[in-house]
Amino acid sequence: MTASASQSKKLYIETVGCQMNLLDSELVVASLRRQGYELVDVPKRADVILFNTCSVRQHAEDKIYSALGRLKHLKRRFPNKIIGVLGCMAQKDQGLIFQRAPYVDLVVGPGQLHRVPELIRQIEQGSGPKLEVSLDRTAGSRQQVAESFVSYDPLRDPQMRPTPYQAFVRIMIGCDKFCTYCIVPKVRGPEQSRPPEHILAEVRQLAQEGCREVTLLGQTVNSYKYRQGERSVRLSDLLEMIHPVQGIDRIKFVTNFPLDMTQDLLEAVRDLPKVSHYLHVPAQSGSNRVLKRMKRGYTVEQYREMLQRIYETVPQAAVTSDFIVGFCGETEEDFQQSVELVRWGRFKNSYIFKYSPRPGTKAYELYPDDVPEEVKRRRNNELLEVQNQISLELNEQFIGQEVEVLVEGPSKMAQKHADSTTGPIQLCGRTMCDRIVVFEGNLRQVGQILPVRIYDATPHTLLGMVVTHHVGPELYVLR
Repeated sequence: MTASASQSKKLYIETVGCQMNLLDSELVVASLRRQGYELVDVPKRADVILFNTCSVRQHAEDKIYSALGRLKHLKRRFPNKIIGVLGCMAQKDQGLIFQRAPYVDLVVGPGQLHRVPELIRQIEQGSGPKLEVSLDRTAGSRQQVAESFVSYDPLRDPQMRPTPYQAFVRIMIGCDKFCTYCIVPKVRGPEQSRPPEHILAEVRQLAQEGCREVTLLGQTVNSYKYRQGERSVRLSDLLEMIHPVQGIDRIKFVTNFPLDMTQDLLEAVRDLPKVSHYLHVPAQSGSNRVLKRMKRGYTVEQYREMLQRIYETVPQAAVTSDFIVGFCGETEEDFQQSVELVRWGRFKNSYIFKYSPRPGTKAYELYPDDVPEEVKRRRNNELLEVQNQISLELNEQFIGQEVEVLVEGPSKMAQKHADSTTGPIQLCGRTMCDRIVVFEGNLRQVGQILPVRIYDATPHTLLGMVVTHHVGPELYVLR
């Protein structure tokens, strides 16, 4: 039953963290829309206020607790408003959230998000605060723990996506890697791959809704494996199954684990025209000593061998990476080895983070956070400077080239300054290898794939002009 616009309840949701969280928020909103909820853009207008949270870094948690603190007086004035904390921080902190913010009504972990509409109804009926989380990794057998993390995927809501032409599709949940710095295996549960037929049905549904690009998600997406009878379906097989879906023009997948970057997967990237030549493969460190402390399971030599296979199999591949600086015990020599790996790897870009100790991880229990904050900051800036120079050099190679761009919408600059939706506007889109391109166009071009010639570059952006052709005396833009 859907309420009329005048009777509909108002929903505000704020999301921090990774692509998985963005997808979770989309699915929660879709389920609440079916209950008649309408999205609003400020908390004070909402009947239900939800925060979908991240626990990977302390800053993300601090941001949520600050946001909750700002709602204290609003809740006092309007006690019937429902405030909820969803996602990874909910699974990690559980009842602590009620202690720090007693006016919170709802705490739901990522494995229980399918229950959000039902729990809200119970709170409205006077049942009091609700806590719904999955089992701890040590609270039962692997099967029992896995069953307490429910994959929540069928409902979609295009309005929650940055554009209706791009969508995330979860192909697996959880993680079994247990890196010592990472909270994800604890808050997301055991690794579980979704049935390929479910994924394929979801992709077909998205294509019918007008989606042109799907990004397959997993904590370690290239670990995907689903047993069907005597056969195991791998990520390369899944890409081959999705590739023929009409309407889908591009397929991406993130995030990859170095040891699972198999040759069959690289050959699928090379041979399937719709699959993006973009591979995100976090290294985290260039030091074997640090990698061992991180329990990453590979050496720098193995990572370099993997990277070499990528470039040999898919020469035009754009590879990105993650690095943590200032991990427990990281020396200056360790850090310089990370700098060396970035210089050697020639990554399109790298996401560089200062180590943040996370309660509940092995690193938090075993190792002191002994690298001073000012040293972390200096190493972060130094590595970022090296990466930015490489990113600029790689982007400058595109100057004069023509690339195909899926137009996502107005650029950030256009969103800030535009006071009209008519006439030329700066648009933003991405190439097949996930490079950001800005160019002048009009809003009718959003959702199209256009040829754009690059005339300039920055470390993070290509600047271009839509390719035009003369036909007789008239000029027209390729559509």
